[in-house]
Amino acid sequence: MTAAKSGFSKPDRDYRMDKYTPRTWGPGERPTLPGSPSMPEHSTPKRVAYFIVGLIVALTGGLGNGLVTANILNLQGSLGAYAYQMQWLPAAYVMTIVSMNLLLVKFRQQFGLRLFTEAFLVLYAVVTFAHLYANTLSSAIAVRAAHGMVGGALGVLGLYYTLQAFPARHRLKGVVLGLGFAQLALPLARIFTSELLQIGEWHGLYLFELGLALLALGCVLALKLPPGDRVQTFEPLDFLTFILFAPGVALLCAVLAQGRTAWWMESEWVGVSLAGAIVLITAALAIEHNRARPLLNTRWLTTGKIAKLFLSVLLFRIVLSESTGAVGFLQALGLNTDQMQNLFIVVLLGSVAGLVVSALTINPATLNRSLMFALLLIAFGALIDAHATSQTRPVNMYVSQFLLAFGGTYFLGPTMVAGMGAVIAEPRNLVSFSVMFTMTQNLGGLLGAAIVGTIQTAREKYHSSYLVEHLTMLDPQVAARVQSGASSYGGVLMDPALRSAQGVARLGAVATREANVLAYNDVFLMIAGVAIATLIWMLVSQSWTRITTGARRLVGPVRDAQTAMAIVPITNSEPSNDRK
Repeated sequence: MTAAKSGFSKPDRDYRMDKYTPRTWGPGERPTLPGSPSMPEHSTPKRVAYFIVGLIVALTGGLGNGLVTANILNLQGSLGAYAYQMQWLPAAYVMTIVSMNLLLVKFRQQFGLRLFTEAFLVLYAVVTFAHLYANTLSSAIAVRAAHGMVGGALGVLGLYYTLQAFPARHRLKGVVLGLGFAQLALPLARIFTSELLQIGEWHGLYLFELGLALLALGCVLALKLPPGDRVQTFEPLDFLTFILFAPGVALLCAVLAQGRTAWWMESEWVGVSLAGAIVLITAALAIEHNRARPLLNTRWLTTGKIAKLFLSVLLFRIVLSESTGAVGFLQALGLNTDQMQNLFIVVLLGSVAGLVVSALTINPATLNRSLMFALLLIAFGALIDAHATSQTRPVNMYVSQFLLAFGGTYFLGPTMVAGMGAVIAEPRNLVSFSVMFTMTQNLGGLLGAAIVGTIQTAREKYHSSYLVEHLTMLDPQVAARVQSGASSYGGVLMDPALRSAQGVARLGAVATREANVLAYNDVFLMIAGVAIATLIWMLVSQSWTRITTGARRLVGPVRDAQTAMAIVPITNSEPSNDRK
């Protein structure tokens, strides 16, 4: 039978005989890397469909963690846990999502996009369904860990679908939007999940998430990604590295999540866990350092430009924890989620605005300026919040939180493009870039929350001590406040001593509230200081680079990103022609 009669061209027949044989691609279609979709031209209706599916998939993945993060205190009662125990839920998710990035991309490269897409979305729906039967803290932690293992795939899928919606000349805009959609999940979760909690508490949240997961699965089954090439990528040492790296990251996440409640080195297990994390991660990196084709290219990761890039991302995630601090501040004043709904809407609008402006203005030649602009907005917003008082209400934080939300989504696109500019010249380093970008994003969030919580606790104790020290009944104002507080119990308590004790207790509660306010102001000032210090560091670093390199500028490889974003892979890989 001839090729014409069989219905397959010779390259197609070869591909069916050997799934690792590269396909024959048309002009502009070739995927930049194995495991990534090709980029054919689509009709306008199909581009719109890809955009909608990308948005659905990205939001589904983002809400997988956002639903818990936004309602962690409200879920405490349904799981019968203490506040500090609830911190295990986001920690378990981060533990697994960071580690799985070591293997997810190679899975996609070796087994293909179709199996990757459908298998992980089915697993995501199954794990989401399992949340409905998690009625204890231990079972909830287990399903959260499983959720992280499969949830990492959805962010990449959302990006790939979004990229299909854009022609080659606008692909950088697709990168920004594809990355940013998932960032909208947390403010969205804070807006509408109070109703879900009233319906079914923990189960109500994940019944909704299950519906989203099934919708996303239906969408990707109906509208498939274009095929890509496959290569054999897995090596035995990959799994050894994973076996060492995964528990190391898990121990580090446990330390960051629980360190501030166990008060760091005062608890033996925190110190032991930190030591174990250092040993395991160091062992994994030592193996990778001596491999011919490493998962993590340690030599590349420790170069000046790359190290500065990931340090910048880490610092960004730390300063963006201010938004969590603002919510904690309002909760300390006695406000609940329903009373902050308008604030969350403002945060959502700020996030959308930052995402849109970043997509419209993305320019490989001015990435540093974009990052510095985002830092300036974050610093300004934190400085505004640093003047909060016990009379501050959500309406007083609209401007500051809008600026913080804007900066939080605005910086993601430029950061990714800057990283891709450094990677394009050496595609084998994409795996390292993917893992480190995910680590700095997720661990930066945990580290930021740990820093905010630690400083707030320490400063609250300091201010409480100072205020109580200066409260004496010899002060006429203090005596008057105690008497006023005691008089309010006149119709309930007949004993004057008991009334006086209640007056003192009320005054103590006021002192504690004011100490918390002062502590949060210190936190906001600290975050503003970190943002300003990061901004100065970037300015000095850029100026020094210009001085030392003369007329030679560093945007050359980044400019190549404009055309090389045919896939913009948040992937790891090594080129197929490098394999032996």
